[in-house]
Amino acid sequence: MAANNSSVYNINDRVILVQIFVGLFLCINFLLITNFFMKDLFHTTMRYILFAVTLLSDSLFLILTNILLIMNYFRFTTQIWLCLSIYIVMSMYTFVTPVTLTAMTLERYVAICMPLRHAELCSTRSALHCILIIHGLSSVPCIVVLSTFFASATHSFYTQDRICSVEIFIFHTWQGHLRSAISQFYFLIMCIAIVFSYVKIMKVAKAASGDNKKSTWKGLRTVVLHGFQLLLCLIQLWCPFIEAAVLQINVMLFINVRYLNYIFFILSPRCLSPLIYGLRDEIFFHALKSYALCGLYKKQ
Repeated sequence: MAANNSSVYNINDRVILVQIFVGLFLCINFLLITNFFMKDLFHTTMRYILFAVTLLSDSLFLILTNILLIMNYFRFTTQIWLCLSIYIVMSMYTFVTPVTLTAMTLERYVAICMPLRHAELCSTRSALHCILIIHGLSSVPCIVVLSTFFASATHSFYTQDRICSVEIFIFHTWQGHLRSAISQFYFLIMCIAIVFSYVKIMKVAKAASGDNKKSTWKGLRTVVLHGFQLLLCLIQLWCPFIEAAVLQINVMLFINVRYLNYIFFILSPRCLSPLIYGLRDEIFFHALKSYALCGLYKKQ
């Protein structure tokens, strides 16, 4: 009995720790989003617009996953139609961040390897079109999975009360395999785009000199960080298979593995965007510092 109480106590600690992390990064994201709208340069420059898209996407994703975490922990049930609504938004925004990261990487490729065409290809108008394309591409996996769900579910299923999770929308094993195959295909294409950009920028970096060389290597490091962030998002797709295998071994081990997967492969990738662009970018950082100190700070 004491062992069971201890396990519940540990899980309670973990839930509280997640709330601290989520609350902290939501505050940081809110500060960065506010800073984005305070300066005209940011919402007229493509890379900052895409950065704002990742911040909004990550914030919404963090809120929804945290709500589901709390609901699952306290065993709250909801009707299927409500869970379906949450799933649609979560499914789309699972892809919005990595697809936007790929778009940001390609923007860096254009800026460094095609500087004369950068103003033309990466205008504000192009950024708005890019956002529409990102959301369109991100919604395709959700549409495919939901199509198979609607074809399999009965009318009475929508009025049932269940604990909300992705698994309740998968009736057959092939549906899970289809969902995984689409996700792996998407991330394969994104990885190819990032590797292509890295190789091209590397060639320019070796040939550059002076200030151009410094700027190019900084862009190269940004691409590497995007690649690492995308890798964490990719590993997230393998987590259900790992958790399913562990569940057959031990329930408490399953709980521990699922918690670690949530921290490292769901929370972590969404918390890296503020560090990669919000703090590493000199212009954005100085504007943020000035805003945080209510205008008392001025760049020397």
